[in-house]
Amino acid sequence: MNSQNPFAQIPPVTRNLLLAIVLMFVVQAVLKAVGGNGFYTIVRYFPLYPINHEYFYPWQLLTHGLIHLNFLHLFFSAFALWMFGSQIEHYWGEKKYALFIILTIIGSGLFSAILSPVTTYGLHGMMYGLLLAFGMMWPNHTIMLILPPMPIKAKFLVIAIGAMALLQSLNSQVGLIAAMSVPVGGMITGFLIIQYWRQKPPFKW
Repeated sequence: MNSQNPFAQIPPVTRNLLLAIVLMFVVQAVLKAVGGNGFYTIVRYFPLYPINHEYFYPWQLLTHGLIHLNFLHLFFSAFALWMFGSQIEHYWGEKKYALFIILTIIGSGLFSAILSPVTTYGLHGMMYGLLLAFGMMWPNHTIMLILPPMPIKAKFLVIAIGAMALLQSLNSQVGLIAAMSVPVGGMITGFLIIQYWRQKPPFKW
């Protein structure tokens, strides 16, 4: 591995997922530009539709994580994956980390498919699961924010981002429960996985 290549320093599962979401974003853009059935196929089969929708398919619980609506949407997913996921993968190892990623995507997807009437895209559920995991493992680790440029402990960052998600949900047109389904689903799934691995409540009293 080339030590001079910053991208090569990203652990493999995180790196491959970053490549996958960027590649899918490029494919979306190309297919949309050329027209035809290709872009329609992605929109039809990859995003996550509500569970009672005619377009819902079980594999969408996983594939919706690959689809991003615009560059800003993609950027925040990639940034959170790189910032938090890289450190967690180094700590847990590839297999354990990959399982956590898959389960938080599916778990948050289940919450959304059942509770939300709108189509779900992206890695937001996984991002909240990673953020919670980081805060649980290193609660007093100091993170330097970009905007605003200030240090904050991981446990307070988790609380702040959760509060921001709640405030955004209060203004959502789909309702509080539907809007919170993805972040809450990701955090609950992540919390239960970690507690199971630690053999702590609710899995062991």
